[in-house]
Amino acid sequence: MADEIQALVIDLGSGKLKAGFAGDDAPRSLFDNILGRPKFSMTMVGCGRKEKYVGDEAQSQRGILSLKYPMDSGVVVNWDDFECILHHTFYNELRVAPEEHPTLLCEPPINPTSNREKLTQVLFETFSVPAMNLEVDGVLSMYSSGRISGLMLSVGDGVTSVVPMINGYVSTSAVRRVNLGGRNVTNYLAKMLTERGYSFAMSNEMELVRDLKEKLCYTAVDYDAEIEISSTSNRNEKVFELVDGNTILVDSERYRASELFFKPSEMGFDVNSYSGMGVHQLVFDSILASDIDTRPELYSNIVVSGGGTYNTDFDKRLLKELKNLAPLQADVKVVSPPERKFSTWIGGSILASLSTFQSKWISKEMYDEYGPYAINKFGKRF
Repeated sequence: MADEIQALVIDLGSGKLKAGFAGDDAPRSLFDNILGRPKFSMTMVGCGRKEKYVGDEAQSQRGILSLKYPMDSGVVVNWDDFECILHHTFYNELRVAPEEHPTLLCEPPINPTSNREKLTQVLFETFSVPAMNLEVDGVLSMYSSGRISGLMLSVGDGVTSVVPMINGYVSTSAVRRVNLGGRNVTNYLAKMLTERGYSFAMSNEMELVRDLKEKLCYTAVDYDAEIEISSTSNRNEKVFELVDGNTILVDSERYRASELFFKPSEMGFDVNSYSGMGVHQLVFDSILASDIDTRPELYSNIVVSGGGTYNTDFDKRLLKELKNLAPLQADVKVVSPPERKFSTWIGGSILASLSTFQSKWISKEMYDEYGPYAINKFGKRF
Protein backbone atom coordinates (compact mmCIF):
# COMPACT_ATOMS: atom_id res chain seq x y z
CA MET A 1 0.00 0.00 0.00
CA ALA A 2 1.10 3.54 -0.57
CA ASP A 3 3.02 4.74 2.49
CA GLU A 4 1.68 8.29 2.30
CA ILE A 5 -1.93 7.19 2.89
CA GLN A 6 -2.81 6.64 6.54
CA ALA A 7 -4.66 3.45 7.28
CA LEU A 8 -7.74 3.49 9.48
CA VAL A 9 -8.08 1.35 12.60
CA ILE A 10 -11.55 0.47 13.92
CA ASP A 11 -12.06 -1.56 17.07
CA LEU A 12 -15.53 -3.05 16.70
CA GLY A 13 -16.46 -3.41 20.35
CA SER A 14 -19.96 -4.72 21.00
CA GLY A 15 -20.46 -1.83 23.41
CA LYS A 16 -17.97 0.87 22.39
CA LEU A 17 -16.51 1.60 18.97
CA LYS A 18 -13.04 3.15 18.78
CA ALA A 19 -11.75 4.56 15.51
CA GLY A 20 -8.78 6.55 14.30
CA PHE A 21 -5.66 6.65 12.17
CA ALA A 22 -2.76 4.19 12.17
CA GLY A 23 0.29 5.68 13.84
CA ASP A 24 -1.69 7.82 16.29
CA ASP A 25 -1.31 7.30 20.04
CA ALA A 26 -5.05 7.16 20.72
CA PRO A 27 -8.30 6.82 18.77
CA ARG A 28 -9.81 10.00 17.37
CA SER A 29 -13.32 8.76 18.06
CA LEU A 30 -14.95 6.79 20.86
CA PHE A 31 -18.71 6.29 20.97
CA ASP A 32 -21.36 3.78 21.98
CA ASN A 33 -21.89 1.18 19.26
CA ILE A 34 -25.62 1.80 19.40
CA LEU A 35 -28.36 3.00 17.07
CA GLY A 36 -31.64 4.63 18.04
CA ARG A 37 -34.92 5.12 16.22
CA PRO A 38 -37.82 7.32 17.39
CA LYS A 39 -40.38 5.38 19.43
CA PHE A 40 -43.21 7.37 17.93
CA SER A 41 -43.92 8.57 14.39
CA MET A 42 -43.39 12.26 13.67
CA THR A 43 -46.63 14.25 13.46
CA MET A 44 -45.33 17.81 13.08
CA VAL A 45 -43.80 18.96 9.81
CA GLY A 46 -40.37 20.56 10.00
CA CYS A 47 -39.49 19.60 13.56
CA GLY A 48 -36.09 18.27 12.52
CA ARG A 49 -36.47 14.69 13.72
CA LYS A 50 -34.29 12.07 12.02
CA GLU A 51 -35.00 8.41 11.37
CA LYS A 52 -31.77 7.17 12.96
CA TYR A 53 -29.41 8.39 15.67
CA VAL A 54 -25.97 6.93 16.33
CA GLY A 55 -23.72 6.76 19.38
CA ASP A 56 -23.62 9.76 21.69
CA GLU A 57 -26.47 11.48 19.85
CA ALA A 58 -28.65 8.42 20.40
CA GLN A 59 -27.73 8.31 24.09
CA SER A 60 -28.51 12.00 24.56
CA GLN A 61 -32.06 11.43 23.29
CA ARG A 62 -32.65 7.96 24.67
CA GLY A 63 -35.86 9.04 26.37
CA ILE A 64 -37.62 9.27 22.98
CA LEU A 65 -35.68 6.55 21.15
CA SER A 66 -35.71 2.79 20.91
CA LEU A 67 -32.06 1.78 21.27
CA LYS A 68 -30.41 -1.28 19.77
CA TYR A 69 -26.86 -2.58 19.62
CA PRO A 70 -26.07 -3.92 16.12
CA MET A 71 -23.43 -6.24 17.60
CA ASP A 72 -23.72 -8.89 20.28
CA SER A 73 -20.90 -11.09 21.59
CA GLY A 74 -18.51 -9.75 18.96
CA VAL A 75 -20.81 -10.68 16.08
CA VAL A 76 -22.98 -8.42 13.92
CA VAL A 77 -26.66 -9.22 14.49
CA ASN A 78 -28.18 -6.43 12.37
CA TRP A 79 -26.22 -5.62 9.22
CA ASP A 80 -28.36 -2.65 8.16
CA ASP A 81 -27.80 -0.95 11.51
CA PHE A 82 -24.13 -1.92 11.47
CA GLU A 83 -23.63 -0.29 8.08
CA CYS A 84 -25.20 2.89 9.49
CA ILE A 85 -22.68 2.77 12.33
CA LEU A 86 -19.77 2.35 9.89
CA HIS A 87 -21.08 5.15 7.66
CA HIS A 88 -21.24 7.40 10.71
CA THR A 89 -17.70 6.36 11.68
CA PHE A 90 -16.16 7.14 8.30
CA TYR A 91 -18.03 10.29 7.32
CA ASN A 92 -19.05 11.96 10.60
CA GLU A 93 -16.46 10.87 13.15
CA LEU A 94 -13.26 10.51 11.09
CA ARG A 95 -14.44 12.69 8.19
CA VAL A 96 -12.70 10.58 5.55
CA ALA A 97 -13.56 8.97 2.24
CA PRO A 98 -13.26 5.23 3.01
CA GLU A 99 -12.29 4.46 -0.60
CA GLU A 100 -9.00 6.27 0.06
CA HIS A 101 -7.89 4.42 3.21
CA PRO A 102 -6.91 0.81 3.94
CA THR A 103 -8.94 -0.25 6.97
CA LEU A 104 -7.98 -2.60 9.80
CA LEU A 105 -10.83 -4.03 11.87
CA CYS A 106 -10.36 -5.65 15.29
CA GLU A 107 -12.34 -8.73 16.35
CA PRO A 108 -12.40 -11.37 19.12
CA PRO A 109 -10.76 -14.75 18.50
CA ILE A 110 -12.74 -17.69 17.16
CA ASN A 111 -15.30 -15.46 15.46
CA PRO A 112 -17.66 -17.18 12.97
CA THR A 113 -16.41 -17.44 9.39
CA SER A 114 -19.70 -16.04 8.13
CA ASN A 115 -19.25 -12.85 10.18
CA ARG A 116 -15.68 -12.35 8.96
CA GLU A 117 -16.68 -12.83 5.34
CA LYS A 118 -19.66 -10.48 5.60
CA LEU A 119 -17.45 -7.79 7.19
CA THR A 120 -15.08 -8.15 4.26
CA GLN A 121 -17.93 -7.89 1.78
CA VAL A 122 -19.37 -4.76 3.43
CA LEU A 123 -16.02 -2.97 3.47
CA PHE A 124 -15.25 -3.68 -0.18
CA GLU A 125 -18.72 -3.49 -1.73
CA THR A 126 -20.52 -0.90 0.41
CA PHE A 127 -17.62 1.38 1.34
CA SER A 128 -15.18 0.59 -1.50
CA VAL A 129 -12.08 0.47 0.71
CA PRO A 130 -8.85 -0.13 -1.27
CA ALA A 131 -7.67 -2.80 1.20
CA MET A 132 -8.58 -4.28 4.57
CA ASN A 133 -7.76 -6.92 7.13
CA LEU A 134 -9.01 -8.34 10.43
CA GLU A 135 -6.83 -8.85 13.49
CA VAL A 136 -7.60 -10.50 16.83
CA ASP A 137 -8.04 -8.11 19.75
CA GLY A 138 -5.91 -10.10 22.19
CA VAL A 139 -2.92 -10.08 19.84
CA LEU A 140 -3.24 -6.34 19.27
CA SER A 141 -3.56 -5.68 23.00
CA MET A 142 -0.33 -7.60 23.55
CA TYR A 143 1.43 -5.42 20.97
CA SER A 144 0.26 -2.32 22.82
CA SER A 145 1.72 -3.63 26.09
CA GLY A 146 5.17 -3.86 24.50
CA ARG A 147 5.39 -7.60 25.09
CA ILE A 148 6.08 -10.45 22.69
CA SER A 149 5.41 -13.08 25.36
CA GLY A 150 2.57 -13.24 27.84
CA LEU A 151 -1.10 -14.01 28.24
CA MET A 152 -3.77 -11.46 27.35
CA LEU A 153 -7.13 -11.57 29.10
CA SER A 154 -9.55 -9.35 27.18
CA VAL A 155 -12.91 -8.55 28.79
CA GLY A 156 -15.21 -6.61 26.51
CA ASP A 157 -18.90 -5.82 26.42
CA GLY A 158 -19.86 -9.13 24.83
CA VAL A 159 -16.83 -11.43 24.80
CA THR A 160 -14.11 -12.54 27.21
CA SER A 161 -11.07 -14.15 25.60
CA VAL A 162 -7.65 -15.46 26.56
CA VAL A 163 -4.76 -15.37 24.08
CA PRO A 164 -1.35 -16.79 25.10
CA MET A 165 1.68 -15.63 23.10
CA ILE A 166 5.32 -16.73 23.20
CA ASN A 167 7.96 -14.81 21.23
CA GLY A 168 5.28 -13.27 19.04
CA TYR A 169 3.56 -16.56 18.22
CA VAL A 170 0.08 -17.41 19.45
CA SER A 171 -0.53 -20.85 20.91
CA THR A 172 -3.76 -21.29 18.95
CA SER A 173 -4.80 -24.51 20.68
CA ALA A 174 -4.72 -22.67 24.01
CA VAL A 175 -6.87 -19.70 22.94
CA ARG A 176 -10.06 -19.50 24.98
CA ARG A 177 -13.27 -17.55 24.45
CA VAL A 178 -16.63 -17.27 26.17
CA ASN A 179 -19.57 -15.03 25.25
CA LEU A 180 -19.61 -13.26 28.58
CA GLY A 181 -18.91 -9.57 29.08
CA GLY A 182 -19.93 -6.25 30.53
CA ARG A 183 -23.38 -6.31 28.94
CA ASN A 184 -24.16 -9.55 30.75
CA VAL A 185 -23.14 -7.91 34.03
CA THR A 186 -25.48 -5.00 33.24
CA ASN A 187 -28.34 -7.42 32.54
CA TYR A 188 -27.63 -9.34 35.73
CA LEU A 189 -27.60 -6.11 37.74
CA ALA A 190 -30.96 -5.16 36.21
CA LYS A 191 -32.34 -8.58 37.19
CA MET A 192 -31.28 -8.10 40.81
CA LEU A 193 -32.68 -4.57 40.94
CA THR A 194 -35.95 -5.83 39.45
CA GLU A 195 -36.17 -8.22 42.40
CA ARG A 196 -35.92 -5.10 44.60
CA GLY A 197 -38.99 -3.70 42.86
CA TYR A 198 -37.46 -1.48 40.19
CA SER A 199 -38.47 -1.84 36.54
CA PHE A 200 -36.24 -1.66 33.46
CA ALA A 201 -38.47 -2.78 30.61
CA MET A 202 -37.33 -0.34 27.91
CA SER A 203 -34.00 -0.34 26.09
CA ASN A 204 -33.23 3.20 27.23
CA GLU A 205 -33.80 2.17 30.85
CA MET A 206 -31.15 -0.53 30.51
CA GLU A 207 -28.71 2.24 29.67
CA LEU A 208 -29.47 3.74 33.08
CA VAL A 209 -28.49 0.42 34.65
CA ARG A 210 -25.24 0.48 32.70
CA ASP A 211 -24.52 3.99 34.02
CA LEU A 212 -25.20 2.80 37.56
CA LYS A 213 -22.89 -0.18 37.09
CA GLU A 214 -20.02 1.95 35.82
CA LYS A 215 -20.34 4.47 38.66
CA LEU A 216 -21.13 2.32 41.70
CA CYS A 217 -20.21 -1.33 41.12
CA TYR A 218 -16.93 -3.01 42.06
CA THR A 219 -15.34 -6.44 42.30
CA ALA A 220 -15.22 -8.12 45.69
CA VAL A 221 -11.67 -9.26 46.47
CA ASP A 222 -13.18 -11.42 49.23
CA TYR A 223 -16.77 -12.18 48.25
CA ASP A 224 -17.74 -13.96 51.48
CA ALA A 225 -16.44 -11.06 53.57
CA GLU A 226 -18.50 -8.59 51.53
CA ILE A 227 -21.62 -10.71 52.00
CA GLU A 228 -21.01 -10.66 55.75
CA ILE A 229 -20.66 -6.87 55.73
CA SER A 230 -23.90 -6.45 53.79
CA SER A 231 -25.78 -8.75 56.16
CA THR A 232 -24.71 -6.88 59.29
CA SER A 233 -24.49 -3.23 58.20
CA ASN A 234 -25.49 -0.74 55.53
CA ARG A 235 -21.89 0.19 54.72
CA ASN A 236 -22.26 -0.84 51.08
CA GLU A 237 -25.48 1.06 50.50
CA LYS A 238 -25.41 3.76 47.84
CA VAL A 239 -28.11 5.88 46.24
CA PHE A 240 -28.07 6.43 42.48
CA GLU A 241 -29.97 9.52 41.40
CA LEU A 242 -31.73 9.61 38.04
CA VAL A 243 -32.09 12.71 35.88
CA ASP A 244 -35.80 12.93 36.74
CA GLY A 245 -35.05 13.09 40.46
CA ASN A 246 -35.99 9.50 41.26
CA THR A 247 -33.43 7.34 43.03
CA ILE A 248 -32.28 3.71 43.06
CA LEU A 249 -30.94 2.14 46.26
CA VAL A 250 -28.19 -0.45 45.80
CA ASP A 251 -26.34 -2.52 48.37
CA SER A 252 -24.87 -5.98 47.79
CA GLU A 253 -25.78 -5.66 44.10
CA ARG A 254 -22.75 -3.38 43.78
CA TYR A 255 -20.35 -6.34 44.00
CA ARG A 256 -22.68 -9.26 43.26
CA ALA A 257 -23.10 -8.05 39.66
CA SER A 258 -19.44 -8.42 38.71
CA GLU A 259 -19.25 -11.76 40.51
CA LEU A 260 -20.68 -13.02 37.24
CA PHE A 261 -17.14 -12.85 35.81
CA PHE A 262 -15.86 -15.31 38.41
CA LYS A 263 -18.88 -17.55 39.08
CA PRO A 264 -21.09 -17.42 35.98
CA SER A 265 -22.81 -20.74 36.62
CA GLU A 266 -23.49 -20.01 40.30
CA MET A 267 -24.93 -16.63 39.33
CA GLY A 268 -27.36 -18.35 36.96
CA PHE A 269 -25.64 -17.42 33.70
CA ASP A 270 -25.85 -20.08 31.00
CA VAL A 271 -22.31 -20.51 29.69
CA ASN A 272 -22.35 -23.26 27.09
CA SER A 273 -18.59 -23.53 26.65
CA TYR A 274 -15.73 -24.43 29.00
CA SER A 275 -18.22 -25.71 31.61
CA GLY A 276 -19.18 -22.29 32.90
CA MET A 277 -15.64 -21.31 33.89
CA GLY A 278 -14.94 -17.95 35.47
CA VAL A 279 -12.33 -15.67 33.95
CA HIS A 280 -9.63 -16.96 36.32
CA GLN A 281 -10.40 -20.54 35.33
CA LEU A 282 -10.25 -19.64 31.64
CA VAL A 283 -6.78 -18.17 32.17
CA PHE A 284 -5.65 -21.22 34.13
CA ASP A 285 -7.08 -23.60 31.53
CA SER A 286 -5.29 -21.72 28.75
CA ILE A 287 -1.96 -21.93 30.59
CA LEU A 288 -2.41 -25.67 31.19
CA ALA A 289 -3.09 -26.11 27.45
CA SER A 290 0.18 -24.34 26.60
CA ASP A 291 3.58 -26.02 26.35
CA ILE A 292 4.89 -26.82 29.82
CA ASP A 293 8.14 -24.93 29.20
CA THR A 294 6.23 -21.71 28.47
CA ARG A 295 3.99 -21.75 31.53
CA PRO A 296 6.31 -19.85 33.92
CA GLU A 297 6.52 -16.95 31.47
CA LEU A 298 2.76 -16.94 30.95
CA TYR A 299 2.05 -16.95 34.70
CA SER A 300 4.33 -13.94 35.23
CA ASN A 301 2.98 -11.93 32.28
CA ILE A 302 -0.82 -11.95 32.57
CA VAL A 303 -2.09 -8.70 31.07
CA VAL A 304 -5.71 -7.53 31.21
CA SER A 305 -7.49 -5.30 28.70
CA GLY A 306 -10.97 -4.13 27.82
CA GLY A 307 -13.63 -2.05 29.54
CA GLY A 308 -14.73 -4.95 31.75
CA THR A 309 -11.39 -4.87 33.58
CA TYR A 310 -12.01 -1.28 34.74
CA ASN A 311 -14.32 -2.61 37.43
CA THR A 312 -12.61 -1.61 40.69
CA ASP A 313 -10.37 -4.38 42.12
CA PHE A 314 -10.94 -6.72 39.17
CA ASP A 315 -7.18 -7.27 38.87
CA LYS A 316 -6.75 -7.92 42.60
CA ARG A 317 -9.48 -10.56 42.59
CA LEU A 318 -8.05 -12.17 39.46
CA LEU A 319 -4.60 -12.37 41.06
CA LYS A 320 -6.02 -13.89 44.24
CA GLU A 321 -7.99 -16.56 42.36
CA LEU A 322 -5.06 -17.46 40.10
CA LYS A 323 -2.69 -17.85 43.03
CA ASN A 324 -5.15 -20.35 44.49
CA LEU A 325 -5.10 -22.35 41.24
CA ALA A 326 -1.45 -22.11 40.19
CA PRO A 327 1.41 -24.28 41.47
CA LEU A 328 3.09 -22.90 44.61
CA GLN A 329 6.32 -22.16 42.73
CA ALA A 330 4.54 -20.10 40.05
CA ASP A 331 5.31 -16.37 40.11
CA VAL A 332 1.83 -15.12 39.23
CA LYS A 333 1.63 -11.49 38.14
CA VAL A 334 -1.32 -9.54 36.75
CA VAL A 335 -0.63 -6.32 34.86
CA SER A 336 -3.36 -3.69 34.37
CA PRO A 337 -2.08 -1.09 31.88
CA PRO A 338 -3.63 2.35 32.49
CA GLU A 339 -4.63 2.57 28.83
CA ARG A 340 -6.22 -0.91 28.81
CA LYS A 341 -9.61 0.40 27.66
CA PHE A 342 -7.89 1.28 24.37
CA SER A 343 -5.26 -1.49 24.27
CA THR A 344 -6.76 -3.22 21.25
CA TRP A 345 -7.00 -0.02 19.23
CA ILE A 346 -3.48 1.11 20.18
CA GLY A 347 -2.09 -2.27 19.13
CA GLY A 348 -3.92 -1.98 15.82
CA SER A 349 -2.49 1.50 15.33
CA ILE A 350 1.02 0.19 15.91
CA LEU A 351 0.58 -2.84 13.65
CA ALA A 352 -1.06 -1.03 10.72
CA SER A 353 1.69 1.61 10.67
CA LEU A 354 4.56 -0.90 10.43
CA SER A 355 6.27 -1.21 7.05
CA THR A 356 6.31 -4.99 7.51
CA PHE A 357 2.50 -5.06 7.69
CA GLN A 358 1.93 -3.36 4.34
CA SER A 359 2.23 -6.67 2.49
CA LYS A 360 -0.46 -8.17 4.77
CA TRP A 361 -3.34 -6.07 3.44
CA ILE A 362 -6.07 -7.87 1.53
CA SER A 363 -6.42 -5.78 -1.61
CA LYS A 364 -9.41 -5.06 -3.81
CA GLU A 365 -7.76 -7.22 -6.48
CA MET A 366 -7.66 -10.16 -4.08
CA TYR A 367 -11.31 -9.58 -3.21
CA ASP A 368 -12.30 -9.39 -6.87
CA GLU A 369 -10.67 -12.78 -7.44
CA TYR A 370 -11.73 -14.66 -4.31
CA GLY A 371 -14.73 -12.72 -3.01
CA PRO A 372 -15.48 -12.66 0.74
CA TYR A 373 -13.46 -15.89 1.13
CA ALA A 374 -10.32 -13.77 0.67
CA ILE A 375 -10.31 -12.92 4.38
CA ASN A 376 -10.01 -16.60 5.31
CA LYS A 377 -7.53 -17.39 2.55
CA PHE A 378 -5.12 -14.53 3.23
CA GLY A 379 -6.00 -13.26 6.73
CA LYS A 380 -5.13 -14.77 10.10
CA ARG A 381 -7.68 -17.13 11.56
CA PHE A 382 -7.89 -18.71 15.02
